[in-house]
Amino acid sequence: MCDRRFFNVAVALTLALTATLAAFAANSNDKRTTRVSEPLNLAILIQDDLTSQVSNELGVTRDFIRSLPSGSRVMVGYITSGSLQVRQPFTSDLNQAAGSLRIPRSSTSASPYNPYVEVIEALRKFDGGGSGRNAVLLISDGLDTSRGFDVTSSAHTLDLERAIKHANDRNVAVYTFYAPSVGLTSRSRLAASYGQNSLNRLARDTGGKAFFQGTTGFVTFDSYFEHLRRTLNQAS
Repeated sequence: MCDRRFFNVAVALTLALTATLAAFAANSNDKRTTRVSEPLNLAILIQDDLTSQVSNELGVTRDFIRSLPSGSRVMVGYITSGSLQVRQPFTSDLNQAAGSLRIPRSSTSASPYNPYVEVIEALRKFDGGGSGRNAVLLISDGLDTSRGFDVTSSAHTLDLERAIKHANDRNVAVYTFYAPSVGLTSRSRLAASYGQNSLNRLARDTGGKAFFQGTTGFVTFDSYFEHLRRTLNQAS
């Protein structure tokens, strides 16, 4: 009787241990799939007039930079008042790149007419160094008001077309995170929709992907980065 009881306990312990190990292995696999697997030459561009909630996402953005695989190179720039402010030129020091992030100004005084002229400027800084794939992460509201604001300009502005051409000429995929600015896109669903259309076109036509959820409120970047990691791994 004792032997049978001992045998049953031993079997139960073995099954429990097997289940625990299987769960641990599955969890480890999940973690592996959510890390970028191959090095990148990545330019992170942040529009400087985005709403103040974006400053709460700097931590997860820093974590993403630091989690990139060895051999990656990162540039950090801010699109502000019609110019590109490079906070960190391309570097393989990922901690240094992460540390260069600053809080956006979140003011209309920092508003560009559109982000795409500065995207073109950033694309010119891809110097062919590094062995990884080339990519831009553009965090922006995507709205171009430089030549008016009407339905015919949505996703078809001159500077957007030029940005797509420059990215394809340099073999750079553009990934975009939508966030509203303190200007039109925080007040108008139509403006937000126009901006998202443009970001989606830029990403789609350069081999990247656009990430946004709805035209109202603000969504944290956690899910954006999770999906971005998976997308980058699928493209590798």
